[in-house]
Amino acid sequence: MQTNPRAAIIGVTGFVGAGLPAILAENGIATTGISRSGNGDVPGVDRWQTPDQLDFSGHHAVINLAGERIDQRWTQTSRRLFHESRVGLTHQVVAAIAKLPQAERPKVLINASAVGIYGDRDDERLTETSARGHSYLADLCHDWECAAQEAEALGVRVVRLRIGVVLGKKGPAFEKMLMVFKLGIGGRLGTGQQWVPWIHLTDLRAAIVHATMSDTLSGPVNATAPNPERNRDLTRKLAAALHRPAFCPAPALALKLVLGGFSTALLSSQRVVPAALKADGFEFRYPTLDAALVDLIQ
Repeated sequence: MQTNPRAAIIGVTGFVGAGLPAILAENGIATTGISRSGNGDVPGVDRWQTPDQLDFSGHHAVINLAGERIDQRWTQTSRRLFHESRVGLTHQVVAAIAKLPQAERPKVLINASAVGIYGDRDDERLTETSARGHSYLADLCHDWECAAQEAEALGVRVVRLRIGVVLGKKGPAFEKMLMVFKLGIGGRLGTGQQWVPWIHLTDLRAAIVHATMSDTLSGPVNATAPNPERNRDLTRKLAAALHRPAFCPAPALALKLVLGGFSTALLSSQRVVPAALKADGFEFRYPTLDAALVDLIQ
């Protein structure tokens, strides 16, 4: 890695991105934050840009975590936002890299993607070599990753980070789960048989830093814990950790009526394992859900 390296983070004010600059600083990497306002209050960020600028000269890494939240009804308008904030913005990132002379280009692009690329796969064990699925989310993630891959022709190492359900304090997914279970109305979704690929926020941030500093990690990378859980087991363990019951299942039909297309993301089964991260020497701090819940709740 170059002397006095710097990383640019798109989505630096978001749930995952806000904690990254401080961790990067601990590893000797400075951060340029990119936000719509061109400024913000994120510890560890010493420079700011807007998405209209995207000047990556002098940067070792570009970390793109941007994307409209998927946990909403999938209307025609929201689907357009999903595409623009993922595929469209990634094309802009690659175009900004292409404008730079070869010597000034970043060495690595870490671009967010999602486990949704695998579709609904029942009990199949899914590694980075598994085929893509066939669904709206799979198509969206595929287009997203293809946009990032264009940077490889520019001599940039590209990491396509396929992120699972992120469990972290104040995180949108985990806080919604906590609220429901604390009220005593939690339970499995659908049959509960579907596999849930999850990851602790601490491990996700550490994996991004690992990808930034590694010289060998590239291509699709599953950002999930090594031990996925079936939905029924995840809900049972969460309820037990909170000393609450878990006897209020949400039928699949009700989820589809209330949530529309987003229900498919909750009901799809994805038994994803992080083969690429483990092969590159990454060690998880929270490899099991039990360990993660002890940290998040107690």
